[in-house]
Amino acid sequence: MKDLHEMSSRARSAFYTVSVASHEKRNEALSALAGLLSAEKEQVFEANRADLEAASAENLAAPLLHRLAFGEEKLNQVIRGLQALCGLPDPINRTLCSTELADSLKLYRVSCPIGVIGVIFESRPDALIQISSLCIKSGNAVLLKGGREALKTNQVLCGLVRKALEQAELPADTAQLLESREDVAQMLKEDTLIDLIIPRGSNSFVRYIMDNSRIPVLGHSDGICHVYIDRDADPGTAVKIALDSKVQNVSVCNAMETLLVHRDIAPSFLPEIAARYSAANVEVRGDAEVQALIPCVPATESDWSSEYLDYIVSVRIVSSLREAVEHINRFGSHHTDCIVTKDAAAASEFMNSVDSAGVYWNVSTRFADGFVYGLGAEVGIATGKLHARGPMGLEGLTTYKYKLIGSGQTMKEVKDGSVVYTHRPLSENCPY
Repeated sequence: MKDLHEMSSRARSAFYTVSVASHEKRNEALSALAGLLSAEKEQVFEANRADLEAASAENLAAPLLHRLAFGEEKLNQVIRGLQALCGLPDPINRTLCSTELADSLKLYRVSCPIGVIGVIFESRPDALIQISSLCIKSGNAVLLKGGREALKTNQVLCGLVRKALEQAELPADTAQLLESREDVAQMLKEDTLIDLIIPRGSNSFVRYIMDNSRIPVLGHSDGICHVYIDRDADPGTAVKIALDSKVQNVSVCNAMETLLVHRDIAPSFLPEIAARYSAANVEVRGDAEVQALIPCVPATESDWSSEYLDYIVSVRIVSSLREAVEHINRFGSHHTDCIVTKDAAAASEFMNSVDSAGVYWNVSTRFADGFVYGLGAEVGIATGKLHARGPMGLEGLTTYKYKLIGSGQTMKEVKDGSVVYTHRPLSENCPY
């Protein structure tokens, strides 16, 4: 077990340096990391092969093995992500609003980093690069804890992140790796040094973190995503979206888990999508009405609230758009939900009524992603409502401070009337 108090102290010290480093210096670290990943890729691949062998020996499910794998394709993806991140504007020191409070007294609200962030994520090594790079770009320090199955890969990757920081003359302790559950338990006690915990995982896991720490927690929990096929859906579009949302990658949080189908379109739509699912080896679990139309496994009540992350989909027939919305708001995880329809009024009602971070019209749920949104990857997808929601990129890793610039004003002068409030909106950036 590591000394988490010492690690947290070093992270706090590193934060005070990286938070005031220039945008160019932070980008320099990201560029150095892209170069190191390319130059040291065989070391990364060797560590990942060891993790995959150990996970296979433990009979880890195939979709989870896919998540764990880090080969050429994922390497190229994270390098492209780093390059795209370098091209994004500086997320800190941005003037969010400015106000003249009185003559020669100006108030600016300016974006700034959050501080030291602890992120607990699944066994997906590319997430380590995405999370650490976003934290560096936004001037934060980060304590990283990935799944145990990816430990060897994460050790190598975090080592490269630290080396890149040193090459850019920034503190290596801006990014540090935790390696055990005991480390996490200790981290949760460091409420004077850590500003935010971001856990990615099940609702029960996020609740455990919340219940065992005084540090603010921003939960990224289950991805129970839905696609609703409306009575006025285009059949070809409906099949295409229902297929892609489920099978393009089953092991990610933005994959669809439940398909809702309007009763009027079900007799023609369900046989077609069932054939497509069968060809893709997807197990269909349906309610009684679905069972009467296509061969499937009977669905149970627990299926409606299950995140499978596997080749399984639950299907339910509904009588109206309102019933679909009620189902989603009851059983969903407030992640991403889609309506397929040609009816603009129905789409509008759906998107306004579904209480989720992402509400889509005629597009696969797989588009719920920080890189896709142009955010430069993501720390995760926040399913709560404070302070960030949906794919959490650079902006979600910032807060703000108020900078008040005066010329000697005192409250006494306000009280005696010699200084008078104007509260006039300004359209200027903070000069400092």
